Amino acid sequence: MSAKLLVAFFLLSVFQACSRKVEEDEYEDVTANQKWVLAPKAQDTDVTLILNKLLREYDKKLRPDIGIKPTVIDVDIYVNSIGPVSSINMEYQIDIFFAQTWTDSRLRFNSTMKILTLNSNMVGLIWIPDTIFRNSKTAEAHWITTPNQLLRIWNDGKILYTLRLTINAECQLQLHNFPMDEHSCPLIFSSYGYPKEEMIYRWRKNSVEAADQKSWRLYQFDFMGLRNTSEIVKTSAGDYVVMTIYFDLSRRMGYFTIQTYIPCILTVVLSWVSFWIKKDATPARTALGITTVLTMTTLSTIARKSLPRVSYVTAMDLFVTVCFLFVFAALMEYATLNYYSSCKKPTCTKKKKSLPDVSFGHMMNYSVLDMRPPPTVITLNNAMYWQEFEEACVYECLDGKDCQSFFCCYEECKSGSWRRGRIHIDILELDSYSRVFFPTSFLLFNLVYWVGYLYL
Repeated sequence: MSAKLLVAFFLLSVFQACSRKVEEDEYEDVTANQKWVLAPKAQDTDVTLILNKLLREYDKKLRPDIGIKPTVIDVDIYVNSIGPVSSINMEYQIDIFFAQTWTDSRLRFNSTMKILTLNSNMVGLIWIPDTIFRNSKTAEAHWITTPNQLLRIWNDGKILYTLRLTINAECQLQLHNFPMDEHSCPLIFSSYGYPKEEMIYRWRKNSVEAADQKSWRLYQFDFMGLRNTSEIVKTSAGDYVVMTIYFDLSRRMGYFTIQTYIPCILTVVLSWVSFWIKKDATPARTALGITTVLTMTTLSTIARKSLPRVSYVTAMDLFVTVCFLFVFAALMEYATLNYYSSCKKPTCTKKKKSLPDVSFGHMMNYSVLDMRPPPTVITLNNAMYWQEFEEACVYECLDGKDCQSFFCCYEECKSGSWRRGRIHIDILELDSYSRVFFPTSFLLFNLVYWVGYLYL
């Protein structure tokens, strides 16, 4: 009895093992949503037969509908990140997922499967658009751990092809308002060889999307938005459909405010300290003036390092130059004060001067150090002139020579009328005037500068 039970148990075990073998032959393990499920092997066989049939007489050198109608390429772009932007090299870096969709009637198939999702190995076996990025300096596709490409084929012949690209694109920055400038950096692409009669690009609805900006490397810029356009560009090889995306960027001023603007303002204010130092303290005032001038020169050099060598004047160049002029003017103010305060009033070298008396025919003697004498008629070059003695000195007025005075022309000097109505400034009070003039003018300049560049 026990022998019969053992035989029956053995036969049952063999039957169960055969049943498991049949099930394993009919199904294989596949991964979906991180769970192990079973898929019929018949599907693999079906897809393989479909692809072999589609590619049997397929010529990848010919575009779809060649000779019949142009191929329409629908474009989608997902912006993964932007940055950094280089003002010196006039370029920016962008990381995108670039998707192109078109219809190839040669790849239609009849099957219960509606979509075939394939890997990058299939890309080289079918026709794909020859899209180029016209303003790219360098570009590379991502290949780790496998080529970042996706290919899907629908049963009606529609094809979706996507790939991930990192592009260094050219962006011509207009730096007239630097560092308060705004830019629209383009990303331009089109077909390399197919004109509009053979290939047409078009944007799909909501075709350009951007990822979260927290991971973007726009250190000096704020992203203001994007816009896409399409146009026809005429070339000697034909008319091409050119697609463009503009990324609007606005520069942040924080870095330049800390590194350039605040040091320049403080250096100018520091140069005003010399106006409160006694004018006879020559070493102190000279050292302060030279130090501030050299500091402004250094700041100007540092500010230029973050800019390309453009030939026009930027907003920062204007500000630094004006600050340098204020510092240099403060140094020149002391040089002027020191020169005039050390000069003595001119005195005549002749104690007396004899002049012929035209009326009485004899010599009249008088001293030039006395109080102002009455006008005297003198003869110069056979001509008679009236000469006035002022400030105990004789100013010579000779033909062909200017007077020894500031802003004095010869014609006015002869008659002496150039002294009438002039504004007299006490040069020894130059520091008092500078204490008011320099801060007021610098404050007015800053008001005009910041309002003009930020709001106008």
